Formats: sequence, structure tokens, C-alpha cells
Amino acid sequence: MTRALLVVDTQKSFLQRETWQASSNPDVADDVAALVAHARGRGDLVVWVLHTEPGTGTPFDPALGFVQLMDGLEPQQGEPVLYKNVHSAFGGTDLQRILDGRGVSEVAVCGIRTEQCCETTTRAASDLGYDVTFVVDATATEPIQAPGAQPGRSLAEILADPSTLGTQDVVTRTVYALSGRFARIATVAEVVGVD
Repeated sequence: MTRALLVVDTQKSFLQRETWQASSNPDVADDVAALVAHARGRGDLVVWVLHTEPGTGTPFDPALGFVQLMDGLEPQQGEPVLYKNVHSAFGGTDLQRILDGRGVSEVAVCGIRTEQCCETTTRAASDLGYDVTFVVDATATEPIQAPGAQPGRSLAEILADPSTLGTQDVVTRTVYALSGRFARIATVAEVVGVD
């Protein structure tokens, strides 16, 4: 086994946020599920990563019950499920040990959020020497407010603000930042169409 699929933060926590209504890919779980099925069919390792913020009272606080995979996603026996509280799936987890212990040299990254935990995990994986594929249409993100924007604004206010970075701009920026530097950019169709 030399390949692994890293499923990053594809969890119900995001569904609790008003900004998820403006997500770049509300059906991200379906795209991730297609990658998972393909990876399993090839005998690749699938690693599930969930983001936690214990004691915060946010949707990422495990005590509230939303730190669980989105509907349609289910680990199989032998597939590691890791919990992190930083952006990179490698931070504070056994991910590198698991990958190296199984002889993995190539990873594909998918999940939520495109520019945050998925991009950070991709950069870390590249720096650690893995060959990385970033499956861009199997990621999702939300609009990003400008630095210094008033906290607590409604989604309508965020979207009406011309300084807000829209989801397509976020995805494009991530592709530009990663492509040829940290990862190969691919689509779900490209990944599942290749063996």
C-alpha cells in the first residue's frame, strides 16, 4: 500500500453554521464518498480526520455532538479516525506515523475547508516528502470576511460586503498557491478515472 486518501474535517459541525448556506460545494460529502469508494477499490488506505475544539461551546466542541462525519460517510474497520485541534491533519495526531508505517508515499487530500485545513494539510504533507494530489472539487469552503470585519455579522451582511472574498475566489487562490509547488491539482473525475 503506497497510497492514502486523507478525508479532512468533512463533518456535521459545518452544517450548523449559517455561512454553510453559501458553501462552494454543499454536496462535498458525495464527492468525498466517490473518492473513498475509489480508494477502497484500489486497496488504498483511507484516513478520516475530524476537527475538535473542546470546551468552546462551538459546533466543533465534541460535547455538542456535531463532531461526526457527514451523512453518507462511514469508516470501515481498519481505517484510522484521527482528531485534531489545529489546521494540519499532521499536527498533534499520529498521521505521519500511520502513513509511514504502512509504506504510504502518495496522498490525496479532500474535505473542508479548501484554503484552511485542506490546504494546510497539503502543504505539511508536501514538506514531509509525500507526493500530494489536491482533489479540488472534493473540497468545500465558505465566504471569507475581510480582515478587521465586524464579527457576528449575518450571512446576508457578509455576502453584501464587497470586501468579502467569495468562495470561487478562495478556491482559485488555493489552486494557484498549491499547484506545482505543493501538489498536483485534480478533479474527482480525473482521480477515479485513473488506476
